[in-house]
Amino acid sequence: MLSVVVDRPNSMGVREVPLPVPAAGEVRVKVRYAGICGSDLHIFHGKNPFVSYPRIIGHEFVGTIESVGAGVDAARLGETVAVDPVISCGHCHACTIGRRNVCRHLTVLGVHRDGGFSQYTCVPAGNAYRIPDAIAEPCAAIVEPFAVAANATSRTGVLPGDVALIYGAGTVGLTILQVLKRVYGIRAFITDRLDARLQLARKCGAAEDEIIDTSVESLPDALEKRGVDGGPTLIFDAVCHPSILEEAVRIAAPAGRIGVLGFSSEPSAIVQAELTKKELTLAASRLNCAMFPQVIDWIARGLIQPEHIVTHKVGFRDIAQAFEMAERNPEKSCKILLDFAGG
Repeated sequence: MLSVVVDRPNSMGVREVPLPVPAAGEVRVKVRYAGICGSDLHIFHGKNPFVSYPRIIGHEFVGTIESVGAGVDAARLGETVAVDPVISCGHCHACTIGRRNVCRHLTVLGVHRDGGFSQYTCVPAGNAYRIPDAIAEPCAAIVEPFAVAANATSRTGVLPGDVALIYGAGTVGLTILQVLKRVYGIRAFITDRLDARLQLARKCGAAEDEIIDTSVESLPDALEKRGVDGGPTLIFDAVCHPSILEEAVRIAAPAGRIGVLGFSSEPSAIVQAELTKKELTLAASRLNCAMFPQVIDWIARGLIQPEHIVTHKVGFRDIAQAFEMAERNPEKSCKILLDFAGG
């Protein structure tokens, strides 16, 4: 079979590798679509501290179960499934309190073990979630990014009277925006400096006055002009730059919550007095904790629309061009799907 393999940092190609055999409790998935994530780019450039090489990357994908291992019901053959990349031990402290996404022995497909940028891949049967026939495969391919958004909003909580602010209209910001607007129905502002990304935010449910182009207006002034008195009650940092967390702490409303995503290694100069004075809550969010069923239900009910963030579909053999597009043209490439149809 053919797979996208990162042999070592800055060395990647489509390689012929042996067809994997599902172990007990596993299924083999014939991959149809897989989404390119920023973390895949980090692995390629050697900037992910958790990965080992060589590695078949990819953790956002959909496909069809075409083989099952021992102990897996053969009735699952032929199911279209989206695969949760989070594999946990089930026994550590985090797992026993229902936080398996931060398992002490966490394994992530495409990072710690081979992932979905491949014609075929083997995964635990419990991580393969059936997709209803009414959901198109390109939408199902990006259940995972919406599961990240579902996890982040679960960590912070969302209240009916919240006024939210999202930093960044990339994939993470746009998925959070859809969840806040379409699932919870609250007011949610989103910022970016790229016009094409802000256009996507409009498609994802942001009202015109909820769009803030920080290349032309300062964020505090923009919020004040829009009547946000006292600051946002709910903030999400979907950019992961130290200055953003610092600003979020300054502008958040008393009793506000701040959701932090990403892995910045640079320290933030947060004034503790701001946290204590306003009794702010910082809620870090990593990956997702069993959110796939919730997201699949949202898609099936039409509450969220993953297709609005898909900007390109590219044959998997053109992986180099797809990565170059994602890195060099971020304004026009949000979610790029690799198409594994046709061999």
